[in-house]
Amino acid sequence: MSEPRMLACRARFMLPLSAPHRAMRIQDGYVVAQDGILLEAGPYHPDIGRRLVETWGDRLEVLHTRREIASQDPLPMQDMVLLPGFVKAHGHDHEQPLIGIAKDEPLTAWLDHAVNPFTGFLNAQREALSVKLGCSPHVAVYRMARVCDIHYGITASMVHHCNWNKFHLEEIAEANEAAGTTMLVAVGAQDRFYAPALLDAPGDTLRRLEQALRVQARCERTRFLPGPDQCFSNSRESLMPQKAWARAHHTRFHIHSSEEPYTTKLFQERIEPGFTPVEYFQEIGILDVDTVLAHQVNCGPRDVELIARSGAAVVHNPLANTILGSGMPPLMGMLAAGIRVAISTDGSGSADNQNILAAARLAAQYQKALHQDATLLPSSQLLEMITAIPANILGLNQGELVPGRQADFILMDLQRPNLVPTRLDNVIENLIWATDGSEVDSVVASGRLLKHDGRILPFIDGTDPQVVMTQVQRLSEWYQDYRAVAPEVRGTGAHR
Repeated sequence: MSEPRMLACRARFMLPLSAPHRAMRIQDGYVVAQDGILLEAGPYHPDIGRRLVETWGDRLEVLHTRREIASQDPLPMQDMVLLPGFVKAHGHDHEQPLIGIAKDEPLTAWLDHAVNPFTGFLNAQREALSVKLGCSPHVAVYRMARVCDIHYGITASMVHHCNWNKFHLEEIAEANEAAGTTMLVAVGAQDRFYAPALLDAPGDTLRRLEQALRVQARCERTRFLPGPDQCFSNSRESLMPQKAWARAHHTRFHIHSSEEPYTTKLFQERIEPGFTPVEYFQEIGILDVDTVLAHQVNCGPRDVELIARSGAAVVHNPLANTILGSGMPPLMGMLAAGIRVAISTDGSGSADNQNILAAARLAAQYQKALHQDATLLPSSQLLEMITAIPANILGLNQGELVPGRQADFILMDLQRPNLVPTRLDNVIENLIWATDGSEVDSVVASGRLLKHDGRILPFIDGTDPQVVMTQVQRLSEWYQDYRAVAPEVRGTGAHR
């Protein structure tokens, strides 16, 4: 049995984002990891470097970057900000090829004009596309999502694997396992008021979840859980067994809630009269501390109270919610009620990128302007909402730089014009307000280097990220040709 190797990294600034002092800023900080777990984290002193070398010798691997400050110290400083990898609590791994498609439309029209036709295209043309690409088109798309997350410093995520994608569980796991990130896959379901080809028959959802468990048994970094699309498209006969399955298997339960105003209104008036989606969840017994609601934009008068009382969490997706004209949730009221709220990106098709720092910035900009109060959502709180808080919501051992946590961390390049000057007193503020997202220089997940000196490295299985990007570029062009002759899809939500 080979001896364990140690990974050490030291940076000019360090943001542990750890309880109870999540706003702590460290000038000259370091981390040490063994077998993917953090052993040490905190302020650096030259004695620490000497001790590490004496203890570990040539088994000590030091992370060097292009921004290294010349030094005789055995653990040289990187002119960077060291902080936990970002945790994305809601997204869709099939949407990157859809950036820029069907814009300036509300959510349900966009689903019918972009997402459902594209995922249907992948299924209908699967064999021909596999020959052209040299791999399954689904694998290519899911790999591209991993490339995008790594680019922006996201090392853990929960993705909603819905629509046609719910039939491709093995392929999303294959892509994630190869990329080296941590993923929870919320497996989609629909049994009413949706595109007919996607409707589940009784028993389909539980059979799919059991299949997911068999896939999960072969995985190191991928886990599955129930992820019904939304209450509009899932009857209580679908939702209640899925929640029971989640309780029996000790998993989270993830669902879109009150995202789009017209479908939310239609649900209350015609589908389940008198109930908001949250009241419906409460009525059928699926709202609890392990329930994660995506969006929760169009709240009824009792919704915030019910969510807070149940302990359920909310994932706020400001990029998609504004672009699609869905609205914005009563975020400050949710936080005041004690609801755990994470900030996320949603899918690239609606948000057009996975820049989670931009999502955090927009969340604050909107609330500050809406309430005419510049003190709301300070930068340190926003960083918590994309690291420690979503990790807590998802039950992940990530989001903080403290011993015992998974060794997921990133280095942000300070030698960018937009980040000069950066000092200890403004480093958090600069990350939120001055970055464009491309400053993520190096990414480590489970102790493995995924991005270095600004370049995404080959996946564990040898996959070249540049090849993935070329495949997806070609795929998007073939899809444009397909769209010109494909029949229109109608059947999602209020867009019927």
